[in-house]
Amino acid sequence: MLAAGVPGARLTRVTLAALALLALAGGGAVALARLRGTGSPRASLLLSVLAQWLGAYVLWTFAGGLLLAAGVIGRYDATLFGLLALALGFWQYRVRRQVGRDAAVLVFLSGQLAWLVVILVQNGFFAR
Repeated sequence: MLAAGVPGARLTRVTLAALALLALAGGGAVALARLRGTGSPRASLLLSVLAQWLGAYVLWTFAGGLLLAAGVIGRYDATLFGLLALALGFWQYRVRRQVGRDAAVLVFLSGQLAWLVVILVQNGFFAR
């Protein structure tokens, strides 16, 4: 559920459109670099990070829908995960470029664990 008056479907479409636009831009940068005959590690890295977060978005949304349908949780907001994915994806990209692969994987996994905690808090799993 979102705040009163906020259309959830519209925000989900905007989030997915932003991810798709970034993926297309990254794919275009890779294709352009290959046409010029140069490598483009930054563009390839961007596509890799986008694919990871888009995959996580799809899996979390699927799992959230199943849990809602089964009555295990009472609330799931996929749009919030999309916003988290955009922010943490940018951070993961920067960490990968500056520090290395292992640190970037840590950012990705930490984001997944943080999202799990958000879901549990939203659904009162830590309430007394």
